[in-house]
Amino acid sequence: MATYRSVFDAAELRAQFNDAGINTKFTASIWKYVLQNPGCNLDEIPDLPSSAYPLLRSRFKPLTSTVHSVFHSTDGVTTKLLIRLQNGAFVEAVIMKYDTRLGKYGGKPRLGGPRSTLCISSQVGCKMGCKFCATGTMGFKNNLTSGEIVEQLVHASHFTSIRNVVFMGMGEPLNNYTALVEAIHAMTGSPFQLSPKRITVSTVGIIHAINKLHGDLPGLNLAVSLHAPVQEIRCQIMPSARAFPLEKLMTALQTYQKNSQQKIFIEYIMLDGMNDEEQHAHLLGKLLETFQVVVNLIPFNPIGSSSQFRTSSDQKVSEFQKILRGTYNIRTTIRKQMGQDISGACGQLVVNLPAKRTCENTSLITDIEDLRI
Repeated sequence: MATYRSVFDAAELRAQFNDAGINTKFTASIWKYVLQNPGCNLDEIPDLPSSAYPLLRSRFKPLTSTVHSVFHSTDGVTTKLLIRLQNGAFVEAVIMKYDTRLGKYGGKPRLGGPRSTLCISSQVGCKMGCKFCATGTMGFKNNLTSGEIVEQLVHASHFTSIRNVVFMGMGEPLNNYTALVEAIHAMTGSPFQLSPKRITVSTVGIIHAINKLHGDLPGLNLAVSLHAPVQEIRCQIMPSARAFPLEKLMTALQTYQKNSQQKIFIEYIMLDGMNDEEQHAHLLGKLLETFQVVVNLIPFNPIGSSSQFRTSSDQKVSEFQKILRGTYNIRTTIRKQMGQDISGACGQLVVNLPAKRTCENTSLITDIEDLRI
């Protein structure tokens, strides 16, 4: 059976157009039409050069993935999409809805209104093997193409208007670097027009990719899954940390921050008795005190009865936050969990078909725009 490329695979589409002598400016109009008419036939796209139609028919499809299943959380704020790829594999994307008019921020009433964040997957499975994350139990299957990454945004856009995108779903985004960069360039261009400041890429700390990131994608948000203040503990819970020593990672982050002049988001999962004691808070504070960061404390989501970890108590999480804030003046938030009842919360994404269909994804404590202030 022939394998077609997604029209949202920007590099492939533009390369084919260049080879055929077709102006690549038509890419944006193709994307706009498909976004508005997801079930369309490529022959229906108006106002293209006549030579574009046979090329599109022979090599491309409007969408190479389909929404297989949709799961809604009981509170109505989280929607998980189980997406079937052309090769038969599945990934998950999670939509998280916020109403910024509710509550206060910084002691002041919030402005704005309803808006949605989409958590996107970049790989089928993951090779990082973090012991607290369900996706790691899948192992690594394959990278997504840039088109398959963008198609998650296309699918989600038919449920709600997406304001922010976070690459915190299945996979390590910086291990699929070329496709990631190409997908984000597409998302920030026409017709999606997302601002780079509303896109966040999360990584366990792929040093060589972090060194390139600001040059290739200036203005976006970088989130680092640190999860421990010393190398020894990182290696215990994140086997990939052996390849990316903490000292070298922090040096790379210093350079990144110097070049980007932006805050870095630090993700820190709270594991009872492993990394949540007062001594760990002080070690983390000393590690980060020269950086401009926001630390996001993440309550551990159980990933099965066999899990070797337990969730830190609310009191421990609160004390940890107080030390970082009070002693080291580090802005520290506690992630609000969303979508646990549909296995759509942080660390729960794993696709296991056909016996069951569950996934993991990430939830932010609040909108990424709030954390930038």
